[in-house]
Amino acid sequence: MMNKNHKAFVCGVKGKYLSDNEKKFLKQHKPWGIILFSRNIKTINQTKILTNSIKKIFKNDNYPILADEEGGRVSRVKKFIDSSIFTPKFFGDLYSKNNKKFEIYFNVYVKQISYLLRTLGININTVPVLDIRRLKSHNIIGDRSYSSNKKIVSKIGEICIKKFHKNRVATIMKHIPGHGLAKSDSHKKLPIINQKLEYLINNDFHVFKNKSSLIAMTGHLLFKKIDSVETVTHSKKIINLIRNKVGFKNLLITDDLSMKALKYSLEENVKKSFIAGCNLALHCNGNLKEMLIVAKNSPKIDNFIIKKTSQLIDIIS
Repeated sequence: MMNKNHKAFVCGVKGKYLSDNEKKFLKQHKPWGIILFSRNIKTINQTKILTNSIKKIFKNDNYPILADEEGGRVSRVKKFIDSSIFTPKFFGDLYSKNNKKFEIYFNVYVKQISYLLRTLGININTVPVLDIRRLKSHNIIGDRSYSSNKKIVSKIGEICIKKFHKNRVATIMKHIPGHGLAKSDSHKKLPIINQKLEYLINNDFHVFKNKSSLIAMTGHLLFKKIDSVETVTHSKKIINLIRNKVGFKNLLITDDLSMKALKYSLEENVKKSFIAGCNLALHCNGNLKEMLIVAKNSPKIDNFIIKKTSQLIDIIS
């Protein structure tokens, strides 16, 4: 099981099977989890072989294996199931129009996706997206958001978490404390948000309150009126707000540390995330050289992570 020899980071792998170097890396550096992308998923059988080989290294059937399966345009399993019409916006609109129909559709959707993820050996899905949609925002969120109405985002968010949990898949809500006001794509450059704290607490931050997700992912965003220097992922001030004002007391994972929104070297990006109060560092591109930098600068997991991981295992096992 998960012990203190594991390190507090999650990384990707390059291809459809583990290379010898990757096996060596995993055995030596023991990441807390692995995240898979479309590049890793070709057939059901091949993906099962990949996830089983990862679990075997750690002698752990419940080893955390993550994927982004939001439905709509963010889908890692589209080779097997076409969920392109089932965007979060689709469900948000349905919820507003016909609550009963929403309940039936959403139930079937989550059941099917969970079944497929579990069949593939994936036990954590990085949903729900709890960003509030804005008309003038960058399209990076767009239909990935349930609604421009904070109450609907909050309500469906919690339904989503509970339904995935019921189907033995853990969740990572994102992008705490709210990406909806961003006018640029944080994969490419840093979004700067100028809203006052009071507005944010009542709106974008508010939807993350009282959620039963055991993990939340930070957004690489600069909230200028709160911390004019550091992004959320590197900001002690904002992580304190997430802990105290939003009241999120579970695991905080960074968004991908190789994204262009972050201005430091990869080594600094990793170190600063932990200093600011993130629990886990995320690195996605499967570049072994970069993964070594992340591994070397990530601490070993602590009692808090071990405790939360065992709660997570209760959900997925």
